[in-house]
Amino acid sequence: MQEYINSVDIENFNIPIYSFQTIVIGTGCAGFNAADSLFDLGVKDIALVAEGVNMGTSRNTGSDKQTYYKMSVASSKVDSVYNVAQTFYDGESMHGDIALVEAALSSRCFYKLVNLGVPFPHDEYGQYVGYKTDHDTSQRATSCGPLTSKLMVEYLEKSVNKKNIKIFDGYRVIRLITAINDIGENSIVGALAIHFINDKEELVLFRCTNIIYATGGPSAIYNMSVYPESQTCSHGIAFKAGAKGSNVLEWQYGIASTKFRWNLSGTFQQVIPRYISTDQNGNDEREFLLDYFETVGEMLTAIFLKGYQWPFDPKKLDKGGSSIIDVAIYLESKIKNRRIFLDFQKNPESSLESGNFNFSLLREEAYKYLFNSNVLFGTPIERLLAMNKSAYDLYKNNGIDLMKENLEINVCSQHNNGGLKSNIWGQSNILGFFPVGEVSGRFGVYRPGGSALNSTQVSSLRAAQYISKKRDFKPISIDNFVSISKEVIEEVIKVIQVLKNSNAINLSALELRTKYQIEMDKCAGYIRNINLINEQIDKCKLYLKTFYTDVSIDNVKDIVDVFINEDILITSLIYLNAMKSYIEDGGDSRGSYIIDRGDIDFNNIKSKGIVLKLDNGKRKDIVQDVELVYDNVVVYNILRKPIPDDDSWFENVYNRYLSGDIVH
Repeated sequence: MQEYINSVDIENFNIPIYSFQTIVIGTGCAGFNAADSLFDLGVKDIALVAEGVNMGTSRNTGSDKQTYYKMSVASSKVDSVYNVAQTFYDGESMHGDIALVEAALSSRCFYKLVNLGVPFPHDEYGQYVGYKTDHDTSQRATSCGPLTSKLMVEYLEKSVNKKNIKIFDGYRVIRLITAINDIGENSIVGALAIHFINDKEELVLFRCTNIIYATGGPSAIYNMSVYPESQTCSHGIAFKAGAKGSNVLEWQYGIASTKFRWNLSGTFQQVIPRYISTDQNGNDEREFLLDYFETVGEMLTAIFLKGYQWPFDPKKLDKGGSSIIDVAIYLESKIKNRRIFLDFQKNPESSLESGNFNFSLLREEAYKYLFNSNVLFGTPIERLLAMNKSAYDLYKNNGIDLMKENLEINVCSQHNNGGLKSNIWGQSNILGFFPVGEVSGRFGVYRPGGSALNSTQVSSLRAAQYISKKRDFKPISIDNFVSISKEVIEEVIKVIQVLKNSNAINLSALELRTKYQIEMDKCAGYIRNINLINEQIDKCKLYLKTFYTDVSIDNVKDIVDVFINEDILITSLIYLNAMKSYIEDGGDSRGSYIIDRGDIDFNNIKSKGIVLKLDNGKRKDIVQDVELVYDNVVVYNILRKPIPDDDSWFENVYNRYLSGDIVH
């Protein structure tokens, strides 16, 4: 279906142009489902574009039992679409109409995955049973084990390949191209990518009517991150093109391993491993958590609770609270400059009585769980093998034997609840531009565990539905497209020429990236300091002015890393300003972060916990939007939309559906 124009010549570059009605950028759960859904809805002039098909979060991350969240379909307790929507809405700062969409389509999207072959467990009666997940009290969660999202990607990819949908693999999109339409609206017209053939760079243009943007979270703005290193940031070029952001300051952080990036929730914590710290050379080993807990039982129970209270939460910082562990890791690593490990080979020293774990030290919740799991014995690794051997196998298969070595950890960025702004059909403020999956800022302060995977399917399906009904038309003419693209291409070519001709001895792109990321960790992670945020904003502005002159490249493929650095810096600048605005507007600690105005006492944690000012829902009805206007970051606080009234009288909906009025 694609149309190939031999080339357009700009600044001595031969640039091929591929034309499609819709391109999907990204090949994770959201991207593959978008392409698959478009095809099923009759839109077949489409292509997928990816920096690397096997890169990205969906294919390369998980946890001990990676969760998929949906409406309950196997419980004696009554559930409904509106109940699920209310749970999303109760997470604060989430628009009610988006909450309703996420709830209403959860079952449809789940059963599509089942039909494709994703092995979600069911009983002999066909019930897809569930369990409780964080920030939810109903049994709506399900799982295929540690690799749920990987299985989803593989089955969706198989479906896409059966349909012979074109995939451009190895193409990094570095610019989105927009134009003002006849009535003054900003509209997508295409994208510019860089591709390498025989170690030579090639610029490639994609001309299109629509872009479904499925590039994942802004994974590379932090150094301590559980995102796979293969996934990098793509938000910046969207902000640069005029896309707005929504709730970008709302993140989720949690304990993860750093050598092999993986979330350490669930069974990894429930078996109660030993927390130790060392100096930077791995010496001077000591168990440190008792410095922060008054009793042994308090400490052991807090470790256990990290299993299902895994995300950092300032509400759990009272004396003995489980999130004190996250703060202890911060103080040991960032302030004392020590390395942190989990040891599954030995029980915590303070838990021992006559050489064995004294389970009577645990509070009732933890003791009862381990009793019911038949693991009141042995060492953490023996309990892990008994409860969840696949969790052990996961690390063994990635070169780490928990029977023989300690696991280096830190508190890492794990999921961005916010992102690029979109409406109920997935479309952004740029016409024809549809951010879907984690890149889309659909959630608020809290969200149920596993709801991100549900959203990859719901948001991508909605975008496909809208395109099939309202935007199934050809792109603008080639001549017009080339004319609009020329300025963008010339700017990119200038950067490439400077990079290739530079003889300066500077840091490499990856060294600079690490520098940017470490600076973000210090000021804008789960402990946010307003003074450090202001300093980092000034640094980001300076870095952006010199992002391609302050770097040394060894080969042409390093050029991509320079453009990724630019994207990281733009994204960091946007996110820092969002955090700054929230703090200066009187925002307090909430979600998965502490607001530190210099008033937090970290010295009496053992006896008092951490006393801080919590938001406690005061700003739950405010959604924060943000955009880049020329070189300035503008932040807006808007009232969230309520959940729409239940107007489900069949005849009314039926007539509106027949007339096409529901898609607007």
